[in-house]
Amino acid sequence: MTEKRGESMNLFELYKIINENLQQKSNLLATVLEGEVAGTRYFWVDGELLGYTGTGEVNEELKTQITETPQSGIYEIEGQKFFIEHLKRQAHLVICGGGHVSQQVIKLAGKVGFHVTVLEDRPYFADRAREAGADLVLCDAFEKSLQGIAGTPDTYFLVVTRGHRFDRACLEQILKKPYAYVGMMASRGRSALLKKQMAGDGFDRKALDEMHTPVGLSIYAETPEEIAVSIVAELIQIKNQTKKTAGYDSLLMEYLTGVKEPGQPKVLATIIARRGSAPRSIGTKMLVLGDGRIIGTIGGGCMESEVQHQCLRLLREENEKSRIVCADMTVSQAEDEGMVCGGTIDVFLEKFE
Repeated sequence: MTEKRGESMNLFELYKIINENLQQKSNLLATVLEGEVAGTRYFWVDGELLGYTGTGEVNEELKTQITETPQSGIYEIEGQKFFIEHLKRQAHLVICGGGHVSQQVIKLAGKVGFHVTVLEDRPYFADRAREAGADLVLCDAFEKSLQGIAGTPDTYFLVVTRGHRFDRACLEQILKKPYAYVGMMASRGRSALLKKQMAGDGFDRKALDEMHTPVGLSIYAETPEEIAVSIVAELIQIKNQTKKTAGYDSLLMEYLTGVKEPGQPKVLATIIARRGSAPRSIGTKMLVLGDGRIIGTIGGGCMESEVQHQCLRLLREENEKSRIVCADMTVSQAEDEGMVCGGTIDVFLEKFE
């Protein structure tokens, strides 16, 4: 028995489907790495095959083995070598409160890849949140705004309101939703009292105890800027515990879907394995255009430069569509490049045609 949906498609068409489904609960992309069908991709959402290149035929046993892989990595299944990516959704940070600490968190969280929504009931502070770079600001009562936030396993809630009663109003709704993280800025005494009161009113004690409060990593932060660093560091720590690959940023996806420069020759480079202290994790992607421009990064330095040159060589090959290359940076080379340490990465290169 085989599973098949629609007709075989090209890479641009496949990535349009991937882009449309990046916020779904469970996304999995499997790429064949070797042999005549190297580069063939299969994209599953919640166990359903939505898109593929090549024949698109997957027997039931192959489907089961691929979709039940525990984390991203290289797997050999039924004699074929696959790079399987469990794709992360973009982390969604919902901040309740738009005060001074919130404004600094907005700036930092956006830089490290969070989509930031701010809930604030005071127009002045709502405007400050917009100026700080929030993706979305809802200026209304906290309870009302939270009714429009569904929550997902990739939603991070941060409560930094101006008072105890607002904190509780937010938490009463947040704790009923799915989430990856709940943090509240408060002293130990204030947070303990609030937990005790809410537990007495029937809220789940385990959920209350798992809440991050006082919020942030302990770095003896004092200023709003320092407190924001401690909070965002904690958010990163929680986010990166998930064994999934980072997926695709918006600019890279514009090129992969053909929105930008569809006629420009290009090669997609994906890290499929790393050893030592290579700076970027598996699944990290970089696109090299025919004129030498780079979209994204796989770590910088001479390691990235070597991969860039390999991509340009591949573009000149008429009979080769993909290859795996190894980029090795010794400790001394890393030091010369101004990097902390060396390592080795295996990178899968594939032409986009």
